[in-house]
Amino acid sequence: MPAAKDTPLSIGLLLLRLGAAGLLLVGHGWPKVERWEKLSRTFADPLGVGPAVSLGLVIFAEVVCALLVMLGFATRWALAPILIFFAVAIFVRHAGSPFDERELALIYAVPFVALMFTGPGRFALDARYEPKLRLGK
Repeated sequence: MPAAKDTPLSIGLLLLRLGAAGLLLVGHGWPKVERWEKLSRTFADPLGVGPAVSLGLVIFAEVVCALLVMLGFATRWALAPILIFFAVAIFVRHAGSPFDERELALIYAVPFVALMFTGPGRFALDARYEPKLRLGK
């Protein structure tokens, strides 16, 4: 059984997961889903894969992966596409842009980087299921 001293840390990690991923999903991901038809023709294509594919990859990161982070399920795997998306936004899409155009992506990236190092905490599905997934049983 986890020590009682782990409870405040796990509550903090839960709030970090729910806050960062929830804001990403509701404020950025879901609006893109709702405007898919228009955006799929005009979305930025910094990697040269086409606007629809770029939009699909961003929606995957901002909706599917954000939801997994909120649940704390396969958390570190779900963080990878989110962090790749932010790295592309910061270093490719907005390369050479003034700091204020990259600031939001940087602000969002910080809690996700922190979660990559800390893990999701005790109040996550990973805490219950990850050992079984890791062993393949």
